[in-house]
Amino acid sequence: MTDLNEYECEMLDAVLEAFGVPDSLTRLQLLQLFDNDEAMAYAMVQALAREGLVAEAGKPGHYELPDKLVLKPKGEKFLKEGGFAKRYLSEQSKPQQVGGTLAKLQQQNMRLQNEKLAYQTELLDLKKAVEKKQVLIYILSAAILVGLLLGYWFGNRS
Repeated sequence: MTDLNEYECEMLDAVLEAFGVPDSLTRLQLLQLFDNDEAMAYAMVQALAREGLVAEAGKPGHYELPDKLVLKPKGEKFLKEGGFAKRYLSEQSKPQQVGGTLAKLQQQNMRLQNEKLAYQTELLDLKKAVEKKQVLIYILSAAILVGLLLGYWFGNRS
C-alpha cells in the first residue's frame, strides 16, 4: 500500500464507490471513470485486484481491462471502513520508525561522513579544473588580442 500516493488512493476509492446495485462495472464504465485513459484504469484495477477487493471477469488479454469488474464483499467492507484514503492518512500519521541499534547508527553515520568527504574532495577537484580552464581561456584571449594588435600594427605600417 505504501507505493500509492494520495491521488491514487482517492481514485481507487472513487472506483469502489462507482459500483452500483449489481456490484459490477463494465469495461466502458471503467473507461468513463478514467476519461478513456486505459493505462491508468488498468493500473487502478490491478491495485484493487492485488488487494483482493475486486474480481475480474472476461479478461481479453494480459494488459487489457477486463470486460467486467465485480466488487467482492471485502471491497464493500473496506470502503465502509474508510477505504484507501483513510489507510493512506493513517500511514502518513504514523511516526517513521528509526530502526537500528547504536552500533548500526554509528556505522551508518561513519559511512555517510565518508561519503560526504568523498563528495567534498570531488567538488574541490572540479573547482580546480574549472579554475585551470578559466586561466587557459584568459591566456588564449590575451594571445588572440596580441595577435590582432600585431596584425593591425603590421597592416597599417606600410
